[in-house]
Amino acid sequence: MDDLLRFRDDVAHDEPAVTLDAFLAEQTNATAVRLEAGEDARALLPHLDRLALIEVSFPSFRDGRGYSAGRILREGGYTGELRAQGDVLVDQLPLMRRCGFDSFAPEAEIDAEVLRRSLDRYDYRYQPAVDAVVPVWKRRHG
Repeated sequence: MDDLLRFRDDVAHDEPAVTLDAFLAEQTNATAVRLEAGEDARALLPHLDRLALIEVSFPSFRDGRGYSAGRILREGGYTGELRAQGDVLVDQLPLMRRCGFDSFAPEAEIDAEVLRRSLDRYDYRYQPAVDAVVPVWKRRHG
């Protein structure tokens, strides 16, 4: 598998990401930022127009704070590359995508084909999310 599995159709951003603190201190003109678990994604909302990549850390598959960060950034209008990096299980990939992640950098080696198939695992979604999928309840009652 590549070091980075991308789901975007456009060219990915490969500039090293700076820390959130360094970015907010305005000591850099970086266009890539790394959010660690527990850091507030809302701090980036005023700067989304100058960012091409936001990398969100998933230090453990049990740590779901990155999902919230992804959703906050997408709902805030971020359109650049949103990369999930760290300890994420293949079963989590469809949920990450629904929260707005469009590239994935796993720590452990995962078969790329299994990873790609996981995106199409579910035919229907039950909750609204930042993606364009219409929830099944809305289809029934809409």
